[in-house]
Amino acid sequence: MKTITLNEQTIGLKNYYYARFEFDREIYNRFRKLDGSIWDKQEHCWVVDRSYLNYSDLLEQFGDLAELKIIHERLESVEYRRKRLKPIDLLPPLQPEFEEVIHAFARSMRSDRYSTNTVKTYVDSLRTFIRFVQPKDLKEISEEDVILFNNEYILSNNYSASFQNQVVNAIRLFYGRIYHHKMNLDLIHRPRREKVLPNVLSKEEVKQLLNSTINLKHRLMLSVIYACGMRRSELLNLKPADILSDRGLIHIRQSKGKKDRVVPLSPKLLEQLRDYYRIYRPQVWIFEGDVPGHPYGARSIQLVLKRALDRSGIKKPVTLHWLRHSYATHLLESGTDLRYIQELLGHNSSKTTEIYTHVTNRSIREIQSPFDNL
Repeated sequence: MKTITLNEQTIGLKNYYYARFEFDREIYNRFRKLDGSIWDKQEHCWVVDRSYLNYSDLLEQFGDLAELKIIHERLESVEYRRKRLKPIDLLPPLQPEFEEVIHAFARSMRSDRYSTNTVKTYVDSLRTFIRFVQPKDLKEISEEDVILFNNEYILSNNYSASFQNQVVNAIRLFYGRIYHHKMNLDLIHRPRREKVLPNVLSKEEVKQLLNSTINLKHRLMLSVIYACGMRRSELLNLKPADILSDRGLIHIRQSKGKKDRVVPLSPKLLEQLRDYYRIYRPQVWIFEGDVPGHPYGARSIQLVLKRALDRSGIKKPVTLHWLRHSYATHLLESGTDLRYIQELLGHNSSKTTEIYTHVTNRSIREIQSPFDNL
């Protein structure tokens, strides 16, 4: 019979069990379904909130599968443990009666054809807010509750302004759809929009990054993102039929904002795609994972970039989106009209594209310093 070891820990005013066991699929799945248990990635164990589940509850859940052994030992200081738990882990688990209303909200968004990522983002934001305000009746939630959540959860935990806006938008949409109640956003503190310049690599750095990628598939994925200014999701959703080789174009379908667009296909990139296709023979998606017919994983391509950065020696905190920014900036520096760049990137507003004028070397280098005229 297997053993589940329960380490007792106190964090702040709350008590937890840190449950460890030799891996067993049935035990793992039961922990997943338990309200009051969360997976700690750093400790590689389940953390059980003892205000929801005591020893007797765990014995009832797992007594048929394993022996439960409690260990009384001090593992780490409360301060250190608090740093390792995310703020959301310190919120009480979502009460079951709120699950259905969240599912109804998700169904409503899906019926209006919101993207999968947007539905998940809004639902996760709403779930966090409800965990904060529960057990208060959701129909009685007011703007004051949102302000309290903003001050005591978002600001006190130093979450970003974009996350703050995201949560407020999710709450506003939820109450408008489910309870037909419009939140007065004038009463809710909204952060000023941050004016952050896009991060850009030089052409030499892009070349260095691509040349350090040994695997053909990995190098081609990064090359397509840069050569076409694609988003990660757009790359992973490409199918062979989207490569319009006779026209020298790539058809990007239903990307952000449910829009289609076409981008130029470099002859050099086309030859690389043909070499790749002869070797890998993708079935459904151009870039597939280990399982044929299934798209390459979003997390996996991030790891591809990380390994390429390690080998290239580039010390900047590069993300995949930097390649898209670099594409736009290098086009602008080579003299491409800003209106065309807007179309190639799929921007709704020219103001979004104009931000690249602030980082292009050509524009800045043409400015003469008054120091030279002294």
